[in-house]
Amino acid sequence: MMIVWFLVAGTFAGLCAGLFGVGGGMIIVPALVWLFTAYGYSPEIVAHLAVGTSLATIIVTSISSLTAHHKRGGVRWDVWKNMAIGLVVGSLLGAAVAEQIHGLMLQALIGGGALLIAFKMLFFSNKEQLGKPLPSTPVQIGAGSGIGLASSIFGIGGGSLTVPFLTWAGLPMRQAVGTSAACGLPIALAGAAGFAWFGQNVAELPEGAVGFVHIIGFVCISLTSFIMAKLGAKWAHQLPANTLKKCFGILLVIAGGQLLWSGLSGMGIV
Repeated sequence: MMIVWFLVAGTFAGLCAGLFGVGGGMIIVPALVWLFTAYGYSPEIVAHLAVGTSLATIIVTSISSLTAHHKRGGVRWDVWKNMAIGLVVGSLLGAAVAEQIHGLMLQALIGGGALLIAFKMLFFSNKEQLGKPLPSTPVQIGAGSGIGLASSIFGIGGGSLTVPFLTWAGLPMRQAVGTSAACGLPIALAGAAGFAWFGQNVAELPEGAVGFVHIIGFVCISLTSFIMAKLGAKWAHQLPANTLKKCFGILLVIAGGQLLWSGLSGMGIV
């Protein structure tokens, strides 16, 4: 039965990724937290397992996305090359940091992160700053490190952080989105590897998990999200963009609020 729920989660995440133009991480992580909790997994490992598995699925979706953007000339590989260094370092560091955080506290942090992203989507927009000179290589590497660190902890591809940085750095929106899609790959690869490595000796992991990566969940979610993202993208061209953005923001408020509340209440803080 769990496989069915993985397929449902992947279907929903793929549709949201296509519809709203974001990675599915902010959908997959809450869905997996609820699913693993419902199946009686230890609160100590639920959030970590959800994040690690989410990052593994983003490997597949980011390859698909960056390929499509590259064909349209939307990826600035010169910027990606600099940021990728920091993204890998930051993502590995993020996995190491997350492994030290209590499971319920990590759950609350993910919920808080979802609320911040929702607030940004509902009330702020990314504005192009065309003609602005690119920031220096160290700044690009440093930004990559920070984005990789946060993305790895939250189990996301980093688009909600990378696109604002790239538009601030002077890239047109089309290149910012395409380059951000490419940046999701080093985040996912390094983050998933880190969660698999740091979680390998943790007790109470379910059968079939490699560290904090649930292999069956990874396969099922990757398969359905890859397929359904194309359908979501098709629907996105038929629906008003501003309405879609607000709908996703509201969805994140609900998911993030529930995760934040359950994490804090589980620790007895609220």
